[in-house]
Amino acid sequence: MNKLFFLRLQTAYWLILLVTVDGISQSRLPNGFVDLSDQIPALICDLRYYSENNFMGTVADGYHAQKCIISVEAARALVSVQVALRKEALQLMIFDAYRPQRAVNHFVRWAKDSRDTTMKFHYYPEVRKSELFKLGYIASKSGHTRGSTVDLTVADLMGNELDMGTSWDFFSQKSWPSNKEISIGAQANRGLLRKIMIQNGFVPYEAEWWHFTLVNEPFPDTYFDFVIE
Repeated sequence: MNKLFFLRLQTAYWLILLVTVDGISQSRLPNGFVDLSDQIPALICDLRYYSENNFMGTVADGYHAQKCIISVEAARALVSVQVALRKEALQLMIFDAYRPQRAVNHFVRWAKDSRDTTMKFHYYPEVRKSELFKLGYIASKSGHTRGSTVDLTVADLMGNELDMGTSWDFFSQKSWPSNKEISIGAQANRGLLRKIMIQNGFVPYEAEWWHFTLVNEPFPDTYFDFVIE
């Protein structure tokens, strides 16, 4: 089987998935939401708030399972992103998708507790915790809660993350997509991610290279609070 035939076969497979995103029953989810892993087979869903590997160092409220929940429309767009990445022998890795409002409230409570700096070295070494609100790193509302925002990166087919210059959720100007303090290779990787997400209907956030929101999000004024389970 030659490489061209294999790529065509693989692309056809992903296009079939794209057409059938709505076809899988999501009985435990509100209308309009799906589990992204049901839409993208073998998706790398590394839900960081369902772990201690985040700026708080603990599981966030409302994260009861390792599931990347997202709106149907955003899922459809991400299937297209995965199709495009697979052509380059790459794939998506998801860090966060839908986020319950109770998790955002948890972030706010944590940010107000000046004594808890357990993860400062890993996530905010350059910033005083007391300044996280003022600098916009923590807020009382999040686009993630509307269900069509996603934190993600690109990985190779072995599951190794591409170098993006900083880790996910690193509170620093180095995380800005436009930052030039990182390596040329990392800048190129950020550019690849940004380009492919924009081409598939997402808008980037200019302070976080990993953060994208669907342009035509279906719930622009609704902040959900159902748990991830």
